[in-house]
Amino acid sequence: MTHPDEPENASSQNSSAEQRLGTVGVRKRDVDAAESRSANRLWWDADADDYQAEHGEFLGDDDFVWCPEGLREEQARLLGEVRGKRVLEVGCGAASCALWLARQGAEAVGLDISAGMLRHATEAAARTGTSIPLVQASADQLPFATDSFDLACSAFGGVPFVADVGAVFREVARVLRPGGRWVFAVTHPMRWIFPDDPGPTGLTVTHSYFDRTPYLEIDGDDRATYVEHHRTLGDFVRALAGAGLRLTDLIEPEWPEGHTQQWGQWSPLRGKLFPGTAIFVCALD
Repeated sequence: MTHPDEPENASSQNSSAEQRLGTVGVRKRDVDAAESRSANRLWWDADADDYQAEHGEFLGDDDFVWCPEGLREEQARLLGEVRGKRVLEVGCGAASCALWLARQGAEAVGLDISAGMLRHATEAAARTGTSIPLVQASADQLPFATDSFDLACSAFGGVPFVADVGAVFREVARVLRPGGRWVFAVTHPMRWIFPDDPGPTGLTVTHSYFDRTPYLEIDGDDRATYVEHHRTLGDFVRALAGAGLRLTDLIEPEWPEGHTQQWGQWSPLRGKLFPGTAIFVCALD
């Protein structure tokens, strides 16, 4: 599972990945699907070890945590009954969600673009004694047959890192069986207008909500080493409808009382004032 980065700030936990990739700066410009795939494959391979060292304890080996607010599928049940269902986790990272689903009796499959993250998934599977198929591919190019899954999910997985979100949703709709459900969590789109700072600086608007220009980190040859794409709430709704998916609920988790753990730009200070996560619950009719 790949939770959010801190794209507006060069943070200390990301510095080693940036060094490995030769990152020299940030910029905003248009990025096509191929460059997005290449950049994020490079990034998550380079960052996989540090990411798991930083966040692995919070995510667990086989737990299903939807977001930094700590909402768990065990309580939320956004996917409904999973026992006996074939479930695809898109952008699975270390596959903690898929491994949890397997423990609940689902036939779970984990997919991620990064071999580095899938290596951690393999290690987690060995530690938990749970075996699931792991597939390396991009979220907009799912290598599965039509009508092959009952459910699909993504907890801060591949959705923000693909140039054409409509392509992701069309692929998900293609591989889902009629009556299937697609649930995905992303950084709440309104967060794009603020700096990625968990403190008071992160409460001041500095960016336009309507600017969809992708955020990039680049090396000395202007090659993207990290790409993230912003969409408004309306963009998500229209892309889902265009893929034949019906939005049935939109969850904006509140910051829980007593939850003090900070995750990048997620913090009690900001979480008390505005949402950090949007979880879209969708059905394929």
